[in-house]
Amino acid sequence: MTNARSASVAGVVDFQPDAPAVYTFGGADPVAMVKPGQILRTFTEDCFGGAVRTVDDLPSRVCERFNPVTGPFHVDGAEPGDTLVLHFAAIIPARDWGMSATFPHFGALTSTHTTPTLQPALEERVWQYDINLQAGTVRYAARRSDFAVELPLDPMLGTVGVAPAGGEVRASIVPDAHGGNLDIPELRAGTTLYLGVNVPGALFALGDGHARQGQGEVCGVGVECAMRVTVAVDLVKGVTTPWPRIETDQQLISVGAARPLEDAYRISQHDLVGWVAELTGLEVLDAYQLVSQAGRAAPGNVCDPLYTMHAAIDTAVLRGATAYGGVHRRLRGLAATLW
Repeated sequence: MTNARSASVAGVVDFQPDAPAVYTFGGADPVAMVKPGQILRTFTEDCFGGAVRTVDDLPSRVCERFNPVTGPFHVDGAEPGDTLVLHFAAIIPARDWGMSATFPHFGALTSTHTTPTLQPALEERVWQYDINLQAGTVRYAARRSDFAVELPLDPMLGTVGVAPAGGEVRASIVPDAHGGNLDIPELRAGTTLYLGVNVPGALFALGDGHARQGQGEVCGVGVECAMRVTVAVDLVKGVTTPWPRIETDQQLISVGAARPLEDAYRISQHDLVGWVAELTGLEVLDAYQLVSQAGRAAPGNVCDPLYTMHAAIDTAVLRGATAYGGVHRRLRGLAATLW
């Protein structure tokens, strides 16, 4: 374990990466240790590794790899069968610009190696977005006209995960039960992510910041941006979490990843039905009926090696049911003391 440029003072671990990032979940040694109840402050590079800086920097020419993540971080006491809790206190763009692109064979509306077509491939093209932190905006500007519009700044992390089970090593661009490249816009500041622990220490990593992203990430790329991230870390011992789950102040969200998209949908809905039944004491078909009428669904991405869907339900309809012993509310309070 290397501790270069990391320090732990009064419950806060500061880690500023000064070595090459990793591109996998699993297969890498931890860079620092975090204890449950501590705050981690760190930096994450964008999915291009910072190499795409102008509209002339085509990713195919300037990038050797994609989707670096910062970590992995060893969580003291984490064991298989536990649930890792990550509450995102702050996700702040580290630069005043972000980049996006289209690729010839990547995205929802082009031919890919798994969906080959006879049409010509899309042009590889890059867009630069100006980010105004004070105004809270991201400026879109068309490349082939003078059309421009200010969009709301909505920072998120596209990729967060733990080491997979069974000694498996997964590329950071792949989402699955371990987390990974989920691209769920709800992974913003103020939310809590729950991940099942598969190996001692959990070995979580994070990155792929987006200044904003539409549901589905249809072109395959958000407004990619380096981020300064503050996350509160905790652990729920002896409680398993089969698929990534998210809690906000108003919602519970289950995430599924698979191909075809309908299977990702089924996974997320199945997990949410089971979660609701567990929290409320409802019989499974009663929970199924409640989720069917009160739930919502949306895609995370429809472009990666596996697609992601999420299923959400408002906590208000669960009549006071509390997930994971109220850890989201507790960490929300802890985060509030940082400012």
